Amino acid sequence: MPIGKTTAALGQGLRATGHGFKVYMIQFMKGYPKYGEVTAVKGIPNFELKQFGTPDLIATPGEIDFEEGEKGMKFAEKVIMSDDYDVVILDEIGVAIEYGIVNIDDVLILIDNKPEKVELIMTGGPKMHPKIKERADLLTEMKMIKHYYSSKGIKARLGIEY
Repeated sequence: MPIGKTTAALGQGLRATGHGFKVYMIQFMKGYPKYGEVTAVKGIPNFELKQFGTPDLIATPGEIDFEEGEKGMKFAEKVIMSDDYDVVILDEIGVAIEYGIVNIDDVLILIDNKPEKVELIMTGGPKMHPKIKERADLLTEMKMIKHYYSSKGIKARLGIEY
């Protein structure tokens, strides 16, 4: 029974659309077009999703990862500052910061300058940057207790993990 950070953020976005809010999810470090959420949100009014990254899992970031991170941040700024969306989700931004793909100072500027009406949700990594934690109004930490990847050798499953 997996419960993930992206899954929780999608749930929050879905709830918001149920009240007529406009939601934009921007995924960092995710360029795999067959993630279930990419297909699912296409049918949800007022919910948009765009990915920045490669289809591969990153062990060591390469030039393309840094380029995608930069594109993602420019796009995020455009979406947040447009005042067209009520909720903006920066999925895996914490991991992108941790890997150095996204600059923490750029994220902090985005947080500090966002329009008041925009609810900004950020996911990614067990160690969200302390400066983001300081600015957060709500902070939820998800902690893995057990995972079948390691305990049972089960691989990622279609419709469950992606």
